[in-house]
Amino acid sequence: MHTGKSDISGWLVRRASWHGWAVSAVVLGASVVNVARRTADGGMDNAIVVRAARTWLDGGSPYADPHFLYLPSAVLAAVPQALLPSYALRVLVPLMVTALLVAGWACALRIHGVWWRSRFAVLGLIVLAVGFAPFGHLVRLGNWTATAVLALPLALLCAVRGRWGAAGAVIGAAVALKPLLAPVALLFVFAGRWRALGAVVLVPAVASGGAALLMPDPAGFCTRTLPFLLRGQDDFVRLYEASPGAVLPRLGVPAGPAAALALTGAAWGTWCAYRRWRCADPGPLRIVETAALLMLSAFLVSRPSYDHYLVVVVPLLLAGALCPGAVARRPWFWLALVPQIPGLTWPFLEPETRRAFRDCLTLCLLVLAVSVAARPEPLPATAHSRGRSGSRQVGGTRAF
Repeated sequence: MHTGKSDISGWLVRRASWHGWAVSAVVLGASVVNVARRTADGGMDNAIVVRAARTWLDGGSPYADPHFLYLPSAVLAAVPQALLPSYALRVLVPLMVTALLVAGWACALRIHGVWWRSRFAVLGLIVLAVGFAPFGHLVRLGNWTATAVLALPLALLCAVRGRWGAAGAVIGAAVALKPLLAPVALLFVFAGRWRALGAVVLVPAVASGGAALLMPDPAGFCTRTLPFLLRGQDDFVRLYEASPGAVLPRLGVPAGPAAALALTGAAWGTWCAYRRWRCADPGPLRIVETAALLMLSAFLVSRPSYDHYLVVVVPLLLAGALCPGAVARRPWFWLALVPQIPGLTWPFLEPETRRAFRDCLTLCLLVLAVSVAARPEPLPATAHSRGRSGSRQVGGTRAF
C-alpha cells in the first residue's frame, strides 16, 4: 500500500489523534444509549431469538414462532441472553452489536494492511455510523447479522494470511449462528481449499445437529422454517425485503418474471465472482471482491433480504479505498450508497414500508459496481501460467 506523505493516502494512514477517537466514541455511544432508551429488550430482531430460547427452556418448540429463522444451534447460543433480565439486555445487546461492527471494521482494515489506529480507521467508522443508514438500523434491531459483519472480514483476513482452515472454521461458526454467510462457501470451491470447505460445512452441521436433538421437534427447521421461507414469508415481512423478487411485484411485475430476473442477476453476479477470482492479480482485493460479489449475488435472490445485510459487504469494500483499483475509488460505489444517507427524504418513498425500493436500488447498483468497475484486466499468459503453477499458495501471504 502507498504510504507516501505527499498525498491524502499518506495523511490517512498516520495515527489518529484523541480528538478523532473522542468523536467516534460519542457517535457510537449516542447510538447505543438511544437504542437502550427506546427498546425494552435490546432490539426487535434479537428479541425473536431470545424469545425462542426462553420457549425452549420452558419445554416448547422455538420454531412455533414463524419469524424465528435460525438454525437450532442459535437457540443454544441465545440461552445466556434468555437468562438475563430485560433491563440488562436493553443495554448489553446494542453495546455488543456495536462492538461486533467495530471489530469487523478493524479486521477489514487489517486485510489491506491499514493500521486500526489510523485516521482512515477513525474517519471510516464515523462515516459508516453517521452516513450509512443500515449501520444504525442493525444496532437498533439487534439483529444477529452483526456476527456475520465480524466473521466475514475475519475469515478473509485468515485466508489472506494463508490460514484457510481457520477461515473455514470462522465461516462455519458464523453459519451456525445465522446462515447468512453460506454463499461464501463458493469462495473455498474457487480456491480449491477442500479441507477448509469441510470446516464450513461440518461446523454448522455438527452444531445444529447436536442442538436439534435437544429440541422437542428436531426437524422443526425443515418442517416449519424452510416452507415459510419458500412461501416468501408473510405480507408484513415482504414490505421490508430488498431483493428484486420482493420489490418488483410491488411495482406491478408478476411474481414469476420478478423471481426469474432476480435469479438471473444472482447467476450473473456469481459468474462475475468466479471471473474475478480467475484474475490472479496480487494484493487482497481479489479475495475481498470475490467474497463481496458472492454475498451481493445471494442478496439479490435470497428471501428474506434486508437493508442491514449490506453492512456485511459495504465496510469490507470501503476498507480497501486506499488501494489502487479498489471499488471504493470508483464513483458508482458512492452513487449506490446515496439512497442510504440517513435523513434524506425521497419523493413518494416517505413511508418506512417503502424504503425497500431504495434498498433494492442500492443492492443492484452495488452488484454492478463490484462486478464491472472493479474487475481488473487478466494477467499476461506467462504470469497466468506461473499463477496456476503456484495455485496452492493463492490466497496466502506469499501470493499477496
